[in-house]
Amino acid sequence: MPSSPPAARQARAGLDPRRWWALALLCGAFFMVLLDGTITIVALPSIGADLGFSRPDLPWVLSAYALTFGGLLLLGGRGADLLGRRRVFMAGVLLFTAASLVCGLAWSPAALLAARVVQGAGAAIMTPTALSIISTTFPEGSERNKALGIWGGLGGVGAAAAWLIGGPLVDGPGWRWIFFINLPVGLAALALSPVLLRESRGSLTRRSYDPAGALSITGALVLLVYAVVKAPDAGWGDVRTILPLVGSAVLFAAFALIEARHHAPLVPLRILRSRALAGANALTVLIGTVAVGMPFVLTLYAQRVLGYSALKFGVSSVVLAVAATAGAIAGQAAVLKIGFRTAAAAGMVLMGAGSLVLTRVSVHGGYFPDIFFGLLLCGLGIGLAFVTATVAALAGVAGHESGLASGLSNTSLQVGTALGVAIVSTVAVSRSAGYLAANHGANPLAGLTEGYQSAFAACAVLAGIGLALALLLPGRPRPAAHERAEPVLATGARTEERSLDTTTGSRDAH
Repeated sequence: MPSSPPAARQARAGLDPRRWWALALLCGAFFMVLLDGTITIVALPSIGADLGFSRPDLPWVLSAYALTFGGLLLLGGRGADLLGRRRVFMAGVLLFTAASLVCGLAWSPAALLAARVVQGAGAAIMTPTALSIISTTFPEGSERNKALGIWGGLGGVGAAAAWLIGGPLVDGPGWRWIFFINLPVGLAALALSPVLLRESRGSLTRRSYDPAGALSITGALVLLVYAVVKAPDAGWGDVRTILPLVGSAVLFAAFALIEARHHAPLVPLRILRSRALAGANALTVLIGTVAVGMPFVLTLYAQRVLGYSALKFGVSSVVLAVAATAGAIAGQAAVLKIGFRTAAAAGMVLMGAGSLVLTRVSVHGGYFPDIFFGLLLCGLGIGLAFVTATVAALAGVAGHESGLASGLSNTSLQVGTALGVAIVSTVAVSRSAGYLAANHGANPLAGLTEGYQSAFAACAVLAGIGLALALLLPGRPRPAAHERAEPVLATGARTEERSLDTTTGSRDAH
């Protein structure tokens, strides 16, 4: 009797024969999100000059996206379980694609920033939903681990591609095309989703959301970043700085109160009692501040002071992505051999050392030795520290809360991104203005360089704070005895075939 075709055997086994095509579709959408998160850095000087951004407002091109992405990430994953994963994924793709079109057509700073907010919301819906689809499409074990490994491997590829693609686009057809390239990918994903993805949702006894929690934490972060960005112009004692800071504190308190009383909170406060999880997420915030704050300052220095084209800067910065990938690979082994505390501390030391190397940049500087070795050291440190913080955040977390823990890790990274850009840009602007005011008639490029040197020094200080946090991490905490240890990626997925409804622990319906 002839053997059954592979597709028929898979169908009888309950496996979707289209699952690897579905993975390709989901990875394509995720690659679009990754690309957009980095490629914008290359284009910042061109965007600022073309749309007339002021120096204090330019960081919001990155921060508006990161804050919305991080603030709504957990809500996006929960909505997928309640409303249907394929439906919510397609909604996220549509939102992200439409916002990309508006970004490319932006006619003013306000229009671009508004579109970036919507883009961040689309990414917050797409990313956890795609991971949830993977967890319900692939059976637990080697197949799912392989699928998640492919997904996680896109991180380094996406970062390197962003540096290589961004420069030619900005120098060629123009910066608007860094957003227009999302359109064909988004449209293809929308067309193929009904064909390749199966609809699924969590089997929940009660459908409940926590929009108040998501809005309060997002609002708190926006006001905090706004205060940091505006403080150099208004002054720290000015009412325009104090009011946003007070408003941020009130919203943080409201978020804690909402989460404590809501029957299905986005973040059950009890999970923060874990020393490893709380410490690792605090460390992830610091990693994010340097990992994005440093390249943000460097692109301004290279293009405004050294006269690099976007293409030259993009190609020369690939070393950062390659080094980060190498550091991440080394970090996976280092965590097992030397423990969380030592591995994370080593990563933060490398990030701090790379930032200190970059403080030596000058008006007439060059790629070697300052920029290259600074990028190399920072990249190795970023990869090592981020992998360590991610594993520490998930160590010992119960399986039904692994999705929540990994989602918190990704949220912490986005928060760090927004805060890092705000802090380093504030330091650069204030120091540059102070230098030019004290040295009348000085070369404007010297003033810019002075500001950028101080911003790199701020990155070193942030890495030092991260080092202090790393030393507070436990050594090698053991997983919970009743849970089987499985790798979980920091992008928001669990490797258990369970619902992202972490507050109830209910399983998916199959």
